[in-house]
Amino acid sequence: MKINHRMMSGAIWLGVSLAAGAAVADDGRSACSGLPSQAALQNALDGAVGLAGNGGLGFNMWGTIVAIDGTVCAVAFSGQKYTDQWLASRVISAQKANTANGLSLGEGPNIPGGSFKNGLALSTANLYSAVQPGGSLYGLQHSNPVDATIAYEGSALAYGTAYDPLVGQRVGGINVFGGGLVLLKSGSIRVGGVGVSGDTSCTDHMVAWRVRRTLNLDHFGPTGSAVGGVSGDASRPDNIIFDITPTANGGELNPVGTLSKSASGFGHPTCLNNPDPSTLPPVQHP
Repeated sequence: MKINHRMMSGAIWLGVSLAAGAAVADDGRSACSGLPSQAALQNALDGAVGLAGNGGLGFNMWGTIVAIDGTVCAVAFSGQKYTDQWLASRVISAQKANTANGLSLGEGPNIPGGSFKNGLALSTANLYSAVQPGGSLYGLQHSNPVDATIAYEGSALAYGTAYDPLVGQRVGGINVFGGGLVLLKSGSIRVGGVGVSGDTSCTDHMVAWRVRRTLNLDHFGPTGSAVGGVSGDASRPDNIIFDITPTANGGELNPVGTLSKSASGFGHPTCLNNPDPSTLPPVQHP
């Protein structure tokens, strides 16, 4: 029932597009060559949503894959129809994918020095504390805004199908809470990003992690020369970090109205029905 409904929506949109003479040929999709198809993303998302251990609200979710240049390659949702999950989360999932891809580096970028010579993977969850007032990345969330024209064009009947109007275009956007991860193929080569949205941001991260693993795009490279991260866990370099604690000596304002700080500088707030990120599968080495 669920899959047939999605196929019906896509078929209706394709028919409308052809009748109107709309271009459904390559409109930037060549950048997506070699990346998972919409069907593969759909399968991975369906398999990850609702699993025990994800925490959160148990809601349906959106998922988006972008290529290394930020081109949207696939969009999917886990419900029976596009209104079964938060509609705003469609674009948010694309933001997250764009952010994780755009702020991560894999093997081969000729990094001249420093602590991450083999690359650095930053999840959107790792950005929360750094963008708060006084943080090292304050203001980042206002850079690279979403292109609203691209974000909302086309028929909603096509949302989350192979003919989603986002596909083949660069919608942009920066997101600074959980749910976005870089995609690394064998050889720790960065090929894009994946974003998930539709539940608490902590659950979004858990689901995105499982989606990336199912897609087999979590190859961080050999131990000792792997793409690094800020989590402090070599088995999960870009994992969400829960290290925000109250402080009496200044800091960021946390959701309950008290001052707090992240020990690492890359911490994320806990969420309703908070999950345990240490239960997520380790990334692949190599």
